Amino acid sequence: MYTQEDILAIMKEREVLLEGHFLLSSGRHGDRYLQCARLLQYPEVAAPLCAQLAAMFADEGITVVAGPATGAIILAYEVARALGVKAVFSERDNGVMTFRRGFVVKPEDRVLVVEDVITTGGSSKEVIAALNKIGSAIVGVAAIADRSGGRTDFGVPFKALVSLDIKSFLPEECPLCRQGVPVVKPGSRVTA
Repeated sequence: MYTQEDILAIMKEREVLLEGHFLLSSGRHGDRYLQCARLLQYPEVAAPLCAQLAAMFADEGITVVAGPATGAIILAYEVARALGVKAVFSERDNGVMTFRRGFVVKPEDRVLVVEDVITTGGSSKEVIAALNKIGSAIVGVAAIADRSGGRTDFGVPFKALVSLDIKSFLPEECPLCRQGVPVVKPGSRVTA
């Protein structure tokens, strides 16, 4: 089992934690960015980390693992594999998070929502809203990294392998913008 220090060392080795001026998926700005896709490109790293996430919820009777596209597709697959259950991902259709591509989640399913990095929890909350429309039971949210320092509330148990308190700013309050530092958008989500 990896400790938080072990995972942070792996993140440093794999150049996952970036420094600069970043536009986050939430629309906020930050001076550090976690690019977990760099972790997930290595199966020898992804598999044991996802197995550790799965173990945190192993006794919850999970039947489906769901994550938002694109950052949580590999994560959902690997966590589901470790639990021996089905993996699905959601994506936005006309701005609304939904399950497409023939994915079926049933009202009787017990779902674990997974995400690579939690900042505000917006994408995971959208997945939860989509599952609530179906009537599925959400047993929890799991993430590789919680960059909110534990401040994000999903109304269900939330566990992360790493918890960091990385500050983020509204664009109009961003000190890096005031300094004229160019902003970079490394994530996949289209923001306004």
